[in-house]
Amino acid sequence: MRILLVEDEPELAHWLSRSLEKKGFSIQWSNDGLVAYRRLQLEEFDAVILDLGIPGMDGHSVLSRLRSEDNRTPILILTARDSLAERVDTLESGADDFLPKPFRIEELVARLHALIRRSRGRDKPRFACGSLAYDLSSQRFTLNGGLLSVTPREAEVLRTLIQRSGEPVNKQFILDRLTERDAELIGVEAVEVIIHRLRKKLQNSDVQITTLRGIGYCLEPAHDAPA
Repeated sequence: MRILLVEDEPELAHWLSRSLEKKGFSIQWSNDGLVAYRRLQLEEFDAVILDLGIPGMDGHSVLSRLRSEDNRTPILILTARDSLAERVDTLESGADDFLPKPFRIEELVARLHALIRRSRGRDKPRFACGSLAYDLSSQRFTLNGGLLSVTPREAEVLRTLIQRSGEPVNKQFILDRLTERDAELIGVEAVEVIIHRLRKKLQNSDVQITTLRGIGYCLEPAHDAPA
């Protein structure tokens, strides 16, 4: 899950980035509202963590502009301003959630998961395609009811695919959602190797990873699934 963190306090931003990456998120950081706004016009993110008191363009303006352009990326407001009026104002302006500082990382993670699930029309804390399921709370995959053993990199790639099951996903999109540490170590070509390994692990099941030439990969029910 690729998150844009818009926060101008370096120490907080670095701590948040490290903590969220340990929870399986891929974090992109911006300390300027205008830069963040321009990135959101060009790039796709699963959610945004937005501070209100940021330079360049304040958080309220970023939020208002995005919603006026029908950009529906889930936005969680993270701020020290914790008045009722502030909460009502930001939520009515189009924010999806509001978390005051200070906070616990566990609560932030839970809220991000909830936002992303709701944005895709799912309320349950799991993603599924056929008998393959991913539980957000345990961060584990099951296949036919049993635990599916995958490496950390395989898990990140498979998580990206199952979150968009039935939709084509290109290699760069997958690479962008790997943690920053892994993205630095592997390139787009390595995604092919990981996909190959995942296909082997999904053999003889009711799900498959299909290659769409010139487009990317798609996780979908197997057409020749065993009865």
